Amino acid sequence: METMKTEPKPSDREVLAGLVERVTYQNAENGFCVIRVKARGHRELVTVVGHAAVISAGEWITGSGDWVNDRTHGQQFKAQFLRTSTPTSVEGIEKYLASGMIRGIGPVYAKKLLRAFGEKVFDVIEAQPDRLREVDGIGPVRANRIAVAWAEQKVVREIMVFLHSHGVGTARAVRIYKTYGADAIQVMSENPYRLARDIRGIGFKTADAIAMKLGIDKTAMIRVRAGISYALTEAMDEGHCGLPTAELTPLGKKLLEVPQGLIRTALDLV
Repeated sequence: METMKTEPKPSDREVLAGLVERVTYQNAENGFCVIRVKARGHRELVTVVGHAAVISAGEWITGSGDWVNDRTHGQQFKAQFLRTSTPTSVEGIEKYLASGMIRGIGPVYAKKLLRAFGEKVFDVIEAQPDRLREVDGIGPVRANRIAVAWAEQKVVREIMVFLHSHGVGTARAVRIYKTYGADAIQVMSENPYRLARDIRGIGFKTADAIAMKLGIDKTAMIRVRAGISYALTEAMDEGHCGLPTAELTPLGKKLLEVPQGLIRTALDLV
């Protein structure tokens, strides 16, 4: 039986911000990462553990979470929310471009691009990609590859910001992004209850909490039907092969807190 974890609000946690010096580890499947960060207010590099769809050296991160003492690795900042943004300092930009995060750019081209465009390099990649060909060694194929890779990174960032803004923790946000890719925002906006069906670890109650934050009405048919499916699944987990309408209707009413008439209407549509 799925329960919605009651996590402290992001505002109740400590906040850490800084430049990613290096990515020590990242799991491509679930986004779990260990990063070393040059954080504000800390003289030494800080180890941050959390989840990110993509992360690279040079990026600026803002995380909210708690300090923990790991028996093996010592003090770490365990981030429940981890937001990344493109670097703005020359040091950060060079680290980011040199990391290989953008296909077609490595350390050599990172230096060449910075020499050519300075801090405006991201604006050039996004708005004037043809100008990349001003750099020695960048032809039309490489310029196009760079522009496409940059656009992909931007989509990932927009999706993560959208999910965070609707109360989705970073680990779940990564799972949602990995499942739906560039369609994540559209899927969630149209039918957040698909999350319960498509993603392991997200059940009806979690999807319902997200749906409420997205502004879906309690009496929306999409919600009532999803709730009935959940109630039936729960009954089957308890050994029933089905439930008569007379039993399912009050169960649904209790779960969804909607009039019984709506549940009967939804059942007629099944």
